[in-house]
Amino acid sequence: MGLDGRVALVTGAGRGIGREIALLLASRGAKVVVNDLGGDWRGEGADPGPVGEVCRAIESTGGTAVGDGGSVSDAADANAMVQRAIDEFGQLDILVNNAGILRDRMIFSMADEDWDSCIAVHLRGHFLTTRAACAHWRAQAKATGAPVDGRILCMTSEAGLYGNVGQANYSAAKAGIASFSVTVAREMQRYGVTCNAIAPRARTRMTEGTFGELPTGADGADTWGPENVAPIVAALAGKKGSGYTGQVFVCGGGVAQVIAPYSVAAEVTFGDRPEVEDVEAFLLDALGSQSGPVPFPDLGLTPSSRS
Repeated sequence: MGLDGRVALVTGAGRGIGREIALLLASRGAKVVVNDLGGDWRGEGADPGPVGEVCRAIESTGGTAVGDGGSVSDAADANAMVQRAIDEFGQLDILVNNAGILRDRMIFSMADEDWDSCIAVHLRGHFLTTRAACAHWRAQAKATGAPVDGRILCMTSEAGLYGNVGQANYSAAKAGIASFSVTVAREMQRYGVTCNAIAPRARTRMTEGTFGELPTGADGADTWGPENVAPIVAALAGKKGSGYTGQVFVCGGGVAQVIAPYSVAAEVTFGDRPEVEDVEAFLLDALGSQSGPVPFPDLGLTPSSRS
C-alpha cells in the first residue's frame, strides 16, 4: 500500500475521520493537501487551527503536507484546493471527499436553511471538488494518451443507504453521494480513474449529536475510533485498489461490508394496460398486506431524540 510519490487532497481533514485519513496517507508516503474550513459540526464558523495541527503532525513524522482553509461548497474554493495540490506538488492522484456537517431535524420541523446547508456541503461539495479533479485528469489523459491512475473516495453514510429518523437532509445528500460515486466511476473509468463510496462507522463530533458518546470496549479497544475507517481509504487509494470502482462500502465499528447494488426483488409482466386490481394483486404477492422501510442496521446504539 505504499503511496510514495502520490499526492492526495483530503477535505474535512482537520478533525475526526478526515484527520485520520490524512495522517495515514501521509504515513504511507503521500503528500497531502489538508483541507478544512474549521467550523463546528453544524458548519458554522471558521478556524485555521485544526488544519495547522494536522499539517504539523504529518511534518513531525517526516511527511509532507500543506493546509487549505477553503469551503467545499464554494466553486472557487473547490477549484483552488485542487489547483493547490498541482501547484504545490506538481500533480493530484487521490481525492478524498470527507467534509460534512449535520443539521438534524424531523421533516416537519426542518427549516429551509437546514436542508440547503446540508445538501450544499455534502452533495454540492462532493460535486465541486470531483468536477475540478476530473477535469484535470481528463485533460492530462488526453494530453498524454495514457490513463492517469487517479482515485476518488467519497464519504456516504448508512443513513443514505437505509434512511434515518431526523436526518432527511443528511440522508438525501448521502444517498445522492452513493449514486454520484457510481456514476463518476462509469464516466471516468476510460481515463484510468476509480471512484468508490464509503459509509463510515466511527466516533466523531457528528455522531455525538446523533448517538451520543459511543462506547469503548471493556479491554480498552476502541472499535469506534475514526482511525479504523482510514485503512479502507488507504487500501483503495493504493496500487491494489486500482481494480475496484463503482462500489459502496461500510467500514468501522469493528466491521467492513461490501454493499450490494439495487436489484429487482419482484417482477410481473402485464398486458398492454394493467388494471388497478392487477397492480394490487402484484403488491400483495410481492410484499404481503403491509410493508415498511428496510430497517436501519442495529448498531447497538440509541439515537438521540430530535425535535
